[in-house]
Amino acid sequence: MTTEATNEEPAAWLRGVIELAAAAVLAEGDNHGYAVAQRLNEAGFGRMKGGVLYPVLARLESEGILSSTWAAGEGGPGRKVYSLTASGSRWLAEQSTRWGRFAERMDQLLTTNVQKGRTT
Repeated sequence: MTTEATNEEPAAWLRGVIELAAAAVLAEGDNHGYAVAQRLNEAGFGRMKGGVLYPVLARLESEGILSSTWAAGEGGPGRKVYSLTASGSRWLAEQSTRWGRFAERMDQLLTTNVQKGRTT
């Protein structure tokens, strides 16, 4: 474990939230995988590699959270466009509530221990 400060969050954190983050991006509107990756980068999640994102999108689609269609590309190949399904919207709302509770507990735990000087 290093103690150097970086601008990127640990990869393990991202693995734990990528499904939720990708679904939240698609709640903004239908989009193809590359655009989802760009939006996640803009949101501060860093550059998302296709080998990480596309299996997540495929899994969410197989679980009925997302659906997809093929759209003609402008001067290039077609693109798979992902959409949040109705059940995906319900899933996202539930996960958002659960995430809020989890984040509050984690914040409380970290804040309590940092204030008590238990950071070593």
